[in-house]
Amino acid sequence: MRGSRRVLVALAVIAAAAAPVRADDVDDWVRAQIKERRVPAVSVAVIKDGALIKSGGYGIANIEHNIPAAPDTVYKIGSVSKQFVAAGVMLLVQDGKVVLDQPLRHYVSGTPDAWQAITIRHLLTHTSGLVREAPGFDPYKVQPDVDVIRTAFPIPLNSKPGEKYAYSNLGYFVLAEVIGTVSGKPWAEFLDERIFAPLGMTSTRTTSVATIIQNRAGGYAWMKDRFENMENWTAVRPSGAFVSTALDMAKWEAALQTDRILTASTKKQMWTPVRLNDGSEYPYGFGWEVDHFPNGVGPTDVPMIRHEGSIPGFRAVFWRLPKQNITVIVLSNLEGAALDNLTAGIAVRYVPDLMPAYRKRWPGN
Repeated sequence: MRGSRRVLVALAVIAAAAAPVRADDVDDWVRAQIKERRVPAVSVAVIKDGALIKSGGYGIANIEHNIPAAPDTVYKIGSVSKQFVAAGVMLLVQDGKVVLDQPLRHYVSGTPDAWQAITIRHLLTHTSGLVREAPGFDPYKVQPDVDVIRTAFPIPLNSKPGEKYAYSNLGYFVLAEVIGTVSGKPWAEFLDERIFAPLGMTSTRTTSVATIIQNRAGGYAWMKDRFENMENWTAVRPSGAFVSTALDMAKWEAALQTDRILTASTKKQMWTPVRLNDGSEYPYGFGWEVDHFPNGVGPTDVPMIRHEGSIPGFRAVFWRLPKQNITVIVLSNLEGAALDNLTAGIAVRYVPDLMPAYRKRWPGN
């Protein structure tokens, strides 16, 4: 039965990708939003009840060459990448090679005394106490992840492990190192072998300046009265490593609705808010934020599992609404693009019952 469902989902993804995008209210909404917010381009995928029901590209993916965006345009996805690093760790948990509550020192040698109480769970949930960025990270220097990690060894923890949530890109560098150490292969290679290749996510890979990547979007910023090219980092950050397409991300979402990559119990753990030392919860799981639709208004009756990502020249949004069984993915090529209203507006057009929650944040729309 599960195999049949996977086949049906895959066929639905392929069929929707091949079909021409029909002009409709969603198209009008997206075009109006990117014009108002001066976003050069976005690519969108909507998955409802396990099927890709909408994919489209809007605007200009490469301004200098006037290349329009498409569903298969390749964008940097920034911290949306964290869910893949987290999934890689959880695959090793499923394999029986990693234990979530075991100290980090069991997997990475040479860590300082101050790090001895840090567990894998702390790293996944940003509750390790580690600083946000390692001081040795240089976006224009290609160096081993472990060398970057070591530059943070002398820095005191911001808090005791498990005491509070504090977003840490460094923590995901460490998790990538765990994947590499335990699997015996580079973390990017492990993720490709266990996730991207099996799902046919052929455009998803680590960022690279030198490699030719077909359909790659340019990254831009709006500077006063014009677009300008944004810097293009040569270093790969595990915390924001990947480029992808809306169609590839739709394949990932389809897999998340089955047990093909991650088991149901694994996903439940990933999508459960972290419990802090004092017994309180914080709305972050393993590489996913766990709160309510729409982002930024506090509790509503619409649970949402999400993550956004920002990196110079790009912003990405991945919103899952499990109660309504709809997911909206938006990838863009603008520095700091404001995509929340655009994304929420797409969801509302497919699930009108979301309108009361939507209007809590945008009452005039």
